Amino acid sequence: MQTTLTPWLILGIIALYFMVLMTISYFTGKDSNNSNFFLAGRESPWYLVAFGMIGASLSGVTFISVPGWVESNQFSYMQMVFGYLLGYFIIATVLMPMYYRLNLTSIYTYLEQRFGVASYKTGSAFFLLSRTIGASFRLYLVAIVLQQFVMQPFGIPFWATVLMTIILIWIYTFRGGIKTIVWTDTLQTTCMLLAVSLTVFAICQRLDFSFGEMRMAVLESAYSQTFFFEGGWGDPKNFFKQFLAGASIAVVMTGLDQDMMQKNLSCRTIGEAQKNMFWFSIVLVFANLLFLTLGALLFIYAGEVGIDIPTKIVNGNVTNNTDLLYPTIALEHLSPTIGIVFILGLIAAAYSSADSALTALTTSFCIDFLGFEKATQAEKKDIDFTEKDILDKSIFNKNLSKKQNTSDEQKQTRTLVHIGFSILLFIVIMVFWLINDSTVISWIFKVAGYTYGPLLGLYAFGFFSKRNVIDKYVPYICAAAPLITYFLNKYSETLFFGYKFGFELLLLNGLITFIGLLAISYQGETNE
Repeated sequence: MQTTLTPWLILGIIALYFMVLMTISYFTGKDSNNSNFFLAGRESPWYLVAFGMIGASLSGVTFISVPGWVESNQFSYMQMVFGYLLGYFIIATVLMPMYYRLNLTSIYTYLEQRFGVASYKTGSAFFLLSRTIGASFRLYLVAIVLQQFVMQPFGIPFWATVLMTIILIWIYTFRGGIKTIVWTDTLQTTCMLLAVSLTVFAICQRLDFSFGEMRMAVLESAYSQTFFFEGGWGDPKNFFKQFLAGASIAVVMTGLDQDMMQKNLSCRTIGEAQKNMFWFSIVLVFANLLFLTLGALLFIYAGEVGIDIPTKIVNGNVTNNTDLLYPTIALEHLSPTIGIVFILGLIAAAYSSADSALTALTTSFCIDFLGFEKATQAEKKDIDFTEKDILDKSIFNKNLSKKQNTSDEQKQTRTLVHIGFSILLFIVIMVFWLINDSTVISWIFKVAGYTYGPLLGLYAFGFFSKRNVIDKYVPYICAAAPLITYFLNKYSETLFFGYKFGFELLLLNGLITFIGLLAISYQGETNE
């Protein structure tokens, strides 16, 4: 590492950044209650939500892995990004109007109204599983970079690095929740995009490229191929497979994900929420293109100046660790200024996805499994402030005290749940650290294909079928679908004449869930 960018300086940058986050948390968390924690009082400005969602969607995975991914996949990822546009359109025009019409805090409440309690709990449980794994993977990626370039010189073990990262996130989110995150995500998105843009500019300066020359160098490189039609359906990079997978991933990982939808539901009206979604989807296309361009430039620059691609040992074999290419070049081969903005972007990437995930996990568990909203509604029915009650000071004070006690109890429980999920994230990250043998972005989409599939099947059946289901059997259908999907994927070349599944596993999983629900469905007005 360059002498002017020492581990102590990096720690100072992290501390300064954290102080800014704490300042935001202080002002946004002043009026701390469940309404602000869960939905920011439904008063979030749509343009802040739209901009902040870019950072939450990109996260540390995009920040680190996507640039390194171009070595073997070129710009094929853009095929999925174009599919995202279709998915976001479906979210804005189909899902969001329904969420607002039903006035939902947890989006999985829809499943209870449509099918029953077992379906509701199953959908929420699959979200908790999916988001816990996804958030852990994202934090893991950032933690290994911090470990290698910052903490390791101090002799700090990896587990301590992970623990510190999670504690910092918990501290600035436990009071304000989503109200804080709407504002911190705006800062974090700015830092991420600024870091990538300045890195692209710095590499162009080192290679003496103008903007036009940079564009031509990327287009003429071996990394720029975007569309893949020739390989047919057997090719994992096939355009149609990637496009459809992108659309379905957007629907489930945004539209059926409490984490992402919670920000949208915090907007004042459905119109503002839809405006947020449309602008967010457009900007996200250009943001991903920027990350892929950075990836091509990193490999071009490494080839020009003779920088070795970082390696790792997997099952006794040495293989390229492209996840570390960007941090290696930014911190060891470019100016200290670029190193500083990289660290800011990296920390922003870690916090932008993990903080909202932690809040969403807490929200979903409190509402879906602890029944916060139902308890509050029951309390409201039990506490009816008539004019006579208000005039009778003793009755009024008693009812007011009862309402306050319920609110305080829920707040204490919410804090404990928040701590519990923080501990769970720590455990999952440590497990993944022991077993990881692939690029993180690939793992996230693989896992999503299994854990989000039942959610896709549940909501698709709810929207496209008028039939009811035998509610008590839904958990078994949703548990069996990922297992069947895994079996079909493992033996796909034998069963389907050489066909290999890619990210479209999500569609397969959703289809299997849909068929299973159809098998236990019936015509009628009530659930069993």
